[in-house]
Amino acid sequence: MDSARPENHWQSRRQSRVCCQTGGMAAFRSITAYAAPGTSAFGLGVVGEIFVDRTHRGLPAFELTVCSDQPGHVRTDLGLTLKVEHGLDRLAGADLVLLLPRDTYPYEPSPAAVAAVRAAYECGAIIVSHCVGSYLLAATGLLDGARATTHWRLAADFAARFPAVTVVSEVLYVDEGRIVTGAGGAAGIDLYLYLLRREHGAAVANAIAREIVVAPHRDGGQAQYIAVPVPAGGDDERLAEVSAWARAHLHEPLSIGDLAARALMSQRTFARRFRAVIGATPHAWVLTQRLDRAEELLETTDLPVEEVARRVGYRTATVLREQFVKRRGVPPRAYRRTFTRR
Repeated sequence: MDSARPENHWQSRRQSRVCCQTGGMAAFRSITAYAAPGTSAFGLGVVGEIFVDRTHRGLPAFELTVCSDQPGHVRTDLGLTLKVEHGLDRLAGADLVLLLPRDTYPYEPSPAAVAAVRAAYECGAIIVSHCVGSYLLAATGLLDGARATTHWRLAADFAARFPAVTVVSEVLYVDEGRIVTGAGGAAGIDLYLYLLRREHGAAVANAIAREIVVAPHRDGGQAQYIAVPVPAGGDDERLAEVSAWARAHLHEPLSIGDLAARALMSQRTFARRFRAVIGATPHAWVLTQRLDRAEELLETTDLPVEEVARRVGYRTATVLREQFVKRRGVPPRAYRRTFTRR
């Protein structure tokens, strides 16, 4: 699996989040990205592309702002100058705070930035970082005793600097409730789409993924990139074909033997190659695909839960319910009541 998250997270998130500004429990709307000097232009571009106004398409309205230590001009890693209108006080009113990567590390954040991020968290905000941005998050102490990730090249240095943090270097993102960390570079896209799925539902995340022409969920984790790249070849093409076939046949049993046979491999070779290329075991990958599809059907159709279970490969609604509660912390019907968008 390419994410790590505590069981019953969804339920505890909905029950415990209290925003200082509104006292509400709605999914995030107000988003503030913190841009330090040398901030990643790519990271800023990803944030702008994902959270741009798409209300004309029936998608949620997001209020996106950028802040820095002080209002003024901030130079990005590309040498471009960004005019930032807001200072650190902007973080206090945000539902979602994004700590963006920057061009250098080790990163010694300003004491004012550290204090502002802590204050935003205490006010009920979700705090999200990826790549070098996780150094700022760790400096607040909010990651002490928790799991986190960052770019795999930084993992050893990050672990040495913050020994109270459990570094999970092989995943794309780690969910610790109101603290979520992501890997480097393009993993920011995976991270933000995951947050959209978690907070606004699969239909919203999938719609935005289609808009920006990316997969709504990337299989595997950083483990694919840490060692030498997996050489492309006929085996990898067959795995891609088998994965696409499996997604279209989730209503079938999909044993590892069946999948290996379609890939023209032995079960042992198939399992090894699948994990190397996809970053997850075949069983874990199929489970994720089934539950992703179940979420989408619950949100976008009126199908009975029993029919949803059948369409994603579970013999009974009871089995689906057990797996769904493990993943989301609530049963399918409760999920549907919250996320239905018809």
